[in-house]
Amino acid sequence: MALPAVPAQAQSQSSMAAPDPQRPRIGLVLSGGGARGLTHVGVLKVLERERIPVDVIAGTSMGAIVGGLYATGMTAKEVEQEVLRLDWDNVFAARVERRELSQRRKEQDFEVSPLFELGVGADGVRAPLGPVSSRGLEAHLRRLTLPARQTTDFDHLPTPFRAVATDMETGQPVILKDGDLATALRSSMSVPGVFAPVEVNGRILGDGGLVDNTPVGVARSMGAERLIVVNIGTPLSKRDTLSSFTGVTAQMINILTEQNVQRSLATLTPRDVLIAPTLDGLTAADFNRARDFMDQGEIQAEALVLRMQDLKVSEAEYARWQAQRKGQPAAKPGPLREVRFEGSRNTHPEILADTLETRTGEDFDVAKAERDVRRLAATGDYLRTDYGIERRADGEGLVFRLEDKPWGPDYVQLGLDFSADSEGRSAFNLKLVHNRHWLDDSGAEWRNFIRVGSTPSIQTEWYRPVGWALPSDGLRAFVAVSSGLMRRTSDVYGDPADKPALSLSRRSGMLGADLGLTWRELGEIRLGWSGQRGRDEPDLVSSRWLGPQDTQRWTEAGWRLRTVFDQLDSANFPTRGWRFEGLYFNGHRHGDGLAEGSTGAMSRWDLNAQAATSVGPHIFQVAARVAGATGALPEFPRYGLGGFQQLSGYAADQLSGQQVALVRAGYAVRLATAPLTRGVYLGGSVEAGNAWQRWSAPEQGQWRHGMSLYLGADTAIGPVFLAVGAAQSVRPVVMLFVGRP
Repeated sequence: MALPAVPAQAQSQSSMAAPDPQRPRIGLVLSGGGARGLTHVGVLKVLERERIPVDVIAGTSMGAIVGGLYATGMTAKEVEQEVLRLDWDNVFAARVERRELSQRRKEQDFEVSPLFELGVGADGVRAPLGPVSSRGLEAHLRRLTLPARQTTDFDHLPTPFRAVATDMETGQPVILKDGDLATALRSSMSVPGVFAPVEVNGRILGDGGLVDNTPVGVARSMGAERLIVVNIGTPLSKRDTLSSFTGVTAQMINILTEQNVQRSLATLTPRDVLIAPTLDGLTAADFNRARDFMDQGEIQAEALVLRMQDLKVSEAEYARWQAQRKGQPAAKPGPLREVRFEGSRNTHPEILADTLETRTGEDFDVAKAERDVRRLAATGDYLRTDYGIERRADGEGLVFRLEDKPWGPDYVQLGLDFSADSEGRSAFNLKLVHNRHWLDDSGAEWRNFIRVGSTPSIQTEWYRPVGWALPSDGLRAFVAVSSGLMRRTSDVYGDPADKPALSLSRRSGMLGADLGLTWRELGEIRLGWSGQRGRDEPDLVSSRWLGPQDTQRWTEAGWRLRTVFDQLDSANFPTRGWRFEGLYFNGHRHGDGLAEGSTGAMSRWDLNAQAATSVGPHIFQVAARVAGATGALPEFPRYGLGGFQQLSGYAADQLSGQQVALVRAGYAVRLATAPLTRGVYLGGSVEAGNAWQRWSAPEQGQWRHGMSLYLGADTAIGPVFLAVGAAQSVRPVVMLFVGRP
């Protein structure tokens, strides 16, 4: 993207000069109002079209953002283009795209929803400061204000500017007139309960709309003699919206805001112009309707053009005003003399420097800096990640500004799995994941997973990066030690078309140690030792079961190779990307009371792959799995198929054996987003596969087929599905589940 022009310091001083003495000094006041503030862009287009110059600007919240960008010398058309270019679905995403996360962060998505995170500490449980992240908006503001990086006095911008924020400790208004422009714009839009507040010069700043949403007085203090005021504040809600905590809270903020707005508007004189667009059907959260807001701004500003005719200037004078604002193109940053980090107390981000693209001595590249900011954000350690260019005696340096999550570094996430079907089968699990980040200066972590319910388990892993010098850029080594206990009860079928032959209760414990490599955000490879001890206890044995009926105790120990590479954009509803996961184990199996052929050397493997792509709302998916074992084989089945999209229509593990294979093709269409969801999907799948005791014995059965139709929603508590599954030899089944099937 081409950077907008900005005058040099000497030229920007001329913007402070008084306007033509034959005309008054014109001030533009832009109010806050969330997405409704995009209406300001349409008003600016009309002012430019009518040749009405603006000498000073004062804005609050979204009004500060639009006004601040215009003050840097951008035209209304350029601001409009930037607004339309933004992907608003991702601008306020709680975290960076999943594909940019480390593999450790990605894997957790398969257990709990990433949207629900709490902190735990000596002072108890702590909640995040805001449900919405401003990182995407901050990155865009940083890019657009880069040409004004050397202008710290907002009076020296092409158009003098002020932003209004609120001191959250004293409740007093804070008029931002100098400092870092991008930070000032972000501070003014720290909506309580939505965005986290920003600390600037020791003050905690929140949204300026709480104290002065329409800063008329601020514009007058800048010398404005005539005002054009654009008020797009959110009107008070009706009775029917006040039946929930969220509705009442929003109404309280609106009441506070509306009171200070009315006080400001009461000071207007007949010489001032008030533009108050009616935005029926458009709310403060409708960022995806940016075009509608801007169109309404144009329409309703044009309706007041006659009121502003005496502010219009000649073509020659307007051309001089435009030239004064435009100035010369800003100098691009040269080679960076320094790259450093500041702001974090809990972490040591300098150890991540080798994974970043920005390097000392290289020319500054805004695209690289933005990718590096996202890479730092992907660690999950920071509330805010930003960058800035600082002047030095020998040139310019880049500083990454980080703010630790105040509810970290101990994090807890909760989840649940629930399933039920029309055959009367059901299961329920509650899950808790605990992560402790930065146990030491190297970035060691401790992860614990607890599940209670139908399949109780507890697992723990200690993970530590090691600072070995590696030849390939982006490779990082680590060591990990893990252990766990699990209990699971499952039905075993002699004939998939018949009733279960027995119920098998399996208890097992695991201990492992790995040496591994991570390769940026692509994935990881581990090589290590693993030992597993278990007990298989048959229960409710029927006459159809011809296998062992006594409890078996067994131990498997040996070397394992595990690899996972994951570039899916979502763990539950992928629309693009791919994932490959593989495990190979080679060791020895022994135990008490095991039959001949169930002890001795053995090996097993399990390979999974899936890919997704999309065209508009249409999503196409493929997946495959192959798993098997050789050598010493257990007498009870090791692998199983069945359940949603695992040969839909069959129950979980209704097809079981020592080897399995599955292929699946799926299609889904994304429907309109429903409340409390990130997407609703209607789709289906066709599957083929089977389980065998040995692949070399084809008489055990040919490939079986299954299919599913489903309605799914991606919610804050995890995926929710209502599905119908059908397969040969069994009745169609209706399934409802929350979480992983």
